Amino acid sequence: MPHESRNPLSRLDPHAPLVLDTRALSRQPGSERKQTLTVPAPADFGVAMLGVPEGAEIELDLRFESVLEGVLVTGTAHVPLDGECARCLDPIASTFEADFQELFVYPDTRSGGNADDDELRLEDDLIDLEPVLRDAVVLALPLSPLCRDDCPGLCPECGVRLADAEPDHHHDVADPRWAALQGLTSDAPASNDEPSEVPPPGGRGESAPHQSTDRREGKQEG
Repeated sequence: MPHESRNPLSRLDPHAPLVLDTRALSRQPGSERKQTLTVPAPADFGVAMLGVPEGAEIELDLRFESVLEGVLVTGTAHVPLDGECARCLDPIASTFEADFQELFVYPDTRSGGNADDDELRLEDDLIDLEPVLRDAVVLALPLSPLCRDDCPGLCPECGVRLADAEPDHHHDVADPRWAALQGLTSDAPASNDEPSEVPPPGGRGESAPHQSTDRREGKQEG
């Protein structure tokens, strides 16, 4: 009695763009077939700041090879990319090539019956290429894409794109460590260069003239 797979296979939609039919390929090991096709990109095909627009054309160059365990698929995907620069937020539009290779095992063989959960299987001679394509493209995309390697980004003070700014573009920003001292300086009273007219008590200022005159007159009268 053949060993049953622990996880029943879900039915694949033969009309899905990335579900491919391998019936034209013989099970004889060494048999191979090449195919070139264009398919629309699925949704959410990318990372936060860069990805393939949904519905955009993906060009696939594929080779199907029959092996003992199943069908070995080798291919190259040519995808268009849209996104924005992580530094200056300018739009990015480019193309990307991703190579991949994956074995789809036959479910009625010993290898297919004991396949791990992360292994891919054929179902009624159909293979679903979408998870393979996602791994090949999405995992290779940079999380912080740049419009160019030396992109200077945006000015942190005014937000202007530094690549378009003048070479001497800068802002005079006070050191926050001196903010408290600047506050004390602004609150201090204005300085007065003129000396005080009233000397402090016990100071060395001149005595009042009438006091000295009175003392001299008292001595003469005596």
